[in-house]
Amino acid sequence: MSTAKRAVATPAAPAAIGPYSQAVVAGSLLFLSGQIPLDPERGTIVEGSIEDETRQVLKHLAAVLAAEGLTLDAVVRTTVFLTDLEDFPRVNQAYAEFFTEPFPARATVQVAALPRGARVEIDAIATR
Repeated sequence: MSTAKRAVATPAAPAAIGPYSQAVVAGSLLFLSGQIPLDPERGTIVEGSIEDETRQVLKHLAAVLAAEGLTLDAVVRTTVFLTDLEDFPRVNQAYAEFFTEPFPARATVQVAALPRGARVEIDAIATR
């Protein structure tokens, strides 16, 4: 038995740059693709601190959720990808500005590189 799924797209977040969707709805779950800190007007990585990059990423995730009538409160799990784990405390501070208790479950990993030279990428799973 296959589960019906559908793609979610919004112009309020960067468009997918490959064969993937900004998010996919499957049942009561919304799977959000990883977002990087692109400036929506210029299409380049936002300039500034790692906190600025993190805030931009979370704004993109919030925009995709809003396209489905949801907020960041619906997020139950995230994965944070960092090019330098030394940035983790600063990323964590910015991340805490967007989530309230009960906080989503989370994994954080260091990666060799991210698209377009980003220092942070975050994906998420949300529920209705």
